[in-house]
Amino acid sequence: MKVIDRILILLIFCHLTFSGLCLAGPLTSIPSPEAPVCVSASDEAILVALAMRPPVPPSTSEEPIEAIEAAPEPPASFSKTVTSGSISQDDSPIQVAIANIPPPQEPSKLEESGGTIADPLQPVNRFFFQFNDKFYFWLLKPAATGYNAVVPEDARIGVHNFFSNLATPVRLVNCLLQVNFKCVGTETFRFVLNSTFGLAGFLDPARKEFNVEKQEKDLGQTLGIWGIGPAFYINWPILGPSSLRDTIGYVGDLFLDPLTYLITSIPINLGIKSYAQVNETSLTIGEYESFKESALDPYIALKDAYHQYRQNKISPKSP
Repeated sequence: MKVIDRILILLIFCHLTFSGLCLAGPLTSIPSPEAPVCVSASDEAILVALAMRPPVPPSTSEEPIEAIEAAPEPPASFSKTVTSGSISQDDSPIQVAIANIPPPQEPSKLEESGGTIADPLQPVNRFFFQFNDKFYFWLLKPAATGYNAVVPEDARIGVHNFFSNLATPVRLVNCLLQVNFKCVGTETFRFVLNSTFGLAGFLDPARKEFNVEKQEKDLGQTLGIWGIGPAFYINWPILGPSSLRDTIGYVGDLFLDPLTYLITSIPINLGIKSYAQVNETSLTIGEYESFKESALDPYIALKDAYHQYRQNKISPKSP
């Protein structure tokens, strides 16, 4: 073997021995800070990479179960947010939703009184409701439609004003019975002005020129203001919806109506009242049709609407 070959073998043996000593050192003992550390050129890059690696966070699986199951306590402002209704930008969507829940509303006076009128005669009332419905579509509406085609609207409004002015004593007496002196003065002024300058009531200068409206007063309303309840619902044929109280009031108003004394013949009196009804219907064609189409049960809808209308008329705010 040549000398050069022997030298190469010796160098390789020394290199392997030196490297083994450097790698075996960390496995057998931990060097002190003062001891030199052997780092080869091939391991330097690995050590630098390990030093620059970010620390690994502790595993969440090692956390206690109690810490995971424990629910976080709500913030201190949570109760204030719910009770006061104020909403801040830091509130969660649940807090905002709870704060936006509207407070329970108080039931209306109509709901407190039962919401509707008693109806012990419902089978009979439904029968007369169907009768009135057929009467309207088969007789009253065709007559009003033909009358509407012949008589101009201004003339029909004049007829309406005439019968309304003629019934002033009914409203005037009920104003007195209700101890409403402002109402008494209003009805007196309207009657005098419309009977003279309004050509016996065909015109209504009190409303057009002075903006003085008619006061809708009747004996049924007066009895209600005195504290008498409606008792129960009645649907009369041709006359339509009413109650026991309003039926008594209607009969009393007949004795206050001047037409009762001016026309003593019952057939003629009924004829005049029928003509007045046809004239009124000609001015309101389509209202009943729209009401009936929009109601699931027209009978119940008409009964509740009538009851609410009468309750509003006996309230202190009614004119």
